[in-house]
Amino acid sequence: MRTFICICLCALAGCLSAQNCTSALLPMPNRILFGKEKPFAVHSGKTCIYLNQSELEFAAHSLQDILHDRMQVEVPFSKSDRADIRLLIDPAMDGEEHYRLETNTKGMVIRGKTAAAVYYGVMTVDQLLLGDMCVTAQKKISSVIIDDAPRFSYRALMLDPARNFLPVEDVKFFIDQMVRYKYNTLQLHLTDDQGWRVEIKEYPGLVGKDYYTQEQLADLIQYAAKRHVEIVPELDIPGHTVAILATYPELGCTHTDTLPKIVGKTLDLMLCANNEKVYTVYRNIIKEISELFPSRYIHLGGDEAVVEKNWTKCERCQAMMKELGYQKASQLMIPFFDRMLTFVQENGKTPILWCELDRIYPPANDYLFPYPKNVTLVSWRGGLTPTCLELTRKYGNSLIMAPGEYAYLDYPQYKGDLPEFNNWGMPVTTLEKCYQFDPGYGVSDADQAHIQGIMGTLWGEAIRDMNRVTYMTYPRGMALAEAGWTQMEHRDWESFKKRLYPNMMNLMKKGVSLRVPFEIVNRK
Repeated sequence: MRTFICICLCALAGCLSAQNCTSALLPMPNRILFGKEKPFAVHSGKTCIYLNQSELEFAAHSLQDILHDRMQVEVPFSKSDRADIRLLIDPAMDGEEHYRLETNTKGMVIRGKTAAAVYYGVMTVDQLLLGDMCVTAQKKISSVIIDDAPRFSYRALMLDPARNFLPVEDVKFFIDQMVRYKYNTLQLHLTDDQGWRVEIKEYPGLVGKDYYTQEQLADLIQYAAKRHVEIVPELDIPGHTVAILATYPELGCTHTDTLPKIVGKTLDLMLCANNEKVYTVYRNIIKEISELFPSRYIHLGGDEAVVEKNWTKCERCQAMMKELGYQKASQLMIPFFDRMLTFVQENGKTPILWCELDRIYPPANDYLFPYPKNVTLVSWRGGLTPTCLELTRKYGNSLIMAPGEYAYLDYPQYKGDLPEFNNWGMPVTTLEKCYQFDPGYGVSDADQAHIQGIMGTLWGEAIRDMNRVTYMTYPRGMALAEAGWTQMEHRDWESFKKRLYPNMMNLMKKGVSLRVPFEIVNRK
């Protein structure tokens, strides 16, 4: 009876829309060839999985789970390289994340240069089965060849547990969803005016009620690494630092020594640029963070520093300006970050900073201060990304694209939609607006060669828990995933909308809170 009902539903689905194995592919692969052979039939207990390297065990287990979930079949491992399903690391392939998935009557082969590449092939298999439900119901996989690699190597989402804390298990749940769409980086905004969320052994008083122990973070990092996600820590300086100044007020400027510093309420205070203890403390903090996080990067913020309320009024900072012959207090960013970035580099890491320009609204002409070439910058302020793109090309900085008008996922998705609290008049960023995002901004290949990738941000002021996090992320995070992975010539809004529906239904079945984008449907 169950099979009969399934066949009837498939027949109905076939009448309503053209069902094929590409119906749920998201992000869209960059090369697809449809085979002419009959589908590959999967038989419980008979069909086996072979992997040529132990690094592929997690991908193989993931594939077992997918086949069980989609087809209700049990597929064991085999030591024979003649097994019907083979997962292969092939060092001869080009590109670290390049995979090739081939399915025909005889079986299925997923090969990639790295374990990460093979894992992305497995995620694609899940979407093949999700979209091709009629064939999947028969425990078969359509004949197809997908030869795929990402447009950009850096595809990130950012969580902000500094503003509203997110438990470790919730962050793991978030990672489980983001890897479905081939994101490979999670940035954690760990410190701000509202909280210091990472344990520092040398300075235990920094943390309050809710924070991550180093043991918890080590577990989270390992969990993410199995899924080929790199976790990048962010410690925001010299502004957004009330949480540390509440514990160590002597790190602030001279005129703020006696000011009350209430975590979550006091704002706009900064670390002093001419205070030796600031550099001693942060050298120790950066050392601990470097030892804890295996990431290539440490993000040190550098954004929204309210210089006029701090460094222009500080006796020590003003003395330093005079000594160095500076005309503007913002020039103190030069010696401040010269030292802070040295601490990052001496621990073998690459520093990231938010890209700040000499104006916060267009038009802007130059950097706020000269960023060293070894700093990767993130463009974020609305309307200023074209200028950041040109300046980073000119000065030789790598660039990550997170423009507010396309990639700020904490912004409302529709007029009158959430957030209902702490909404400071945020602009609306619709799903279609997200999908319009071209990280290269239409410039030549040479002029965008320094772009590392994209990042969707989820600032936490108006996001209290993981249900709200995922509601704000999806489906817009799917649009950004395609912007980061798929070449522009293979992207299409009408196609994306159709591929969206099975993916949204799948997330709902997994217990993921999301927003249904009713506005993309043409009502008749």
